[in-house]
Amino acid sequence: MVFIAIGSLVGGILCGRFVFSGNIAGIFTQYSDMILYLLMFLVGISVGMNRSVFKKIRQYHIRIFLIPVGIIAGTLGGGAVCCLLLREKLGESLAVVSGLGWYSLSGVLVTSMVNARLGTIAFLSNLLREILSFVSIPWIAKHLNYYSAIAPAAATSEDTTLPVILKYTSADMALLAVFNGVLCSFLVPVLTKFVMTIPL
Repeated sequence: MVFIAIGSLVGGILCGRFVFSGNIAGIFTQYSDMILYLLMFLVGISVGMNRSVFKKIRQYHIRIFLIPVGIIAGTLGGGAVCCLLLREKLGESLAVVSGLGWYSLSGVLVTSMVNARLGTIAFLSNLLREILSFVSIPWIAKHLNYYSAIAPAAATSEDTTLPVILKYTSADMALLAVFNGVLCSFLVPVLTKFVMTIPL
């Protein structure tokens, strides 16, 4: 999955540089909203198909929200630090990290709300987060704890990084990871649009 994503990105860069004209890029931008709605629809399907997640919610009660809340708080804190280091606007820095690892959606969202430059940064930073998750999850599960192993994955813990989480933690953690991924995925567009209202 990671190699496919990187290959797609490199292929897109090469096509944009040597194959397509500026008119073609305009056509792709025109349909970006439709692609966004399709992605959200697919997330809805994944939520509906994971019936065991709703049973686990009743078992853990309010504690089940601790992992996604911690992940979101830590992510936004990291975005605020990057804002200070890179001297970017706070709202834009937080919008970049608000993708929570969902690179395909965050790139489209930030591009439509700000510009293609920031959208590309959002895409690449969230793609890098997913790639680093594959490397860091085994180490975190071994040296810290199983709950912390879900944190690097964020929104991707329900799909692409779930096999890694399942391999290095336990079945219970896998269910928590699915719930975390569903909730984080749901909050990505809400969170991204909200932080963009920050005037700083």
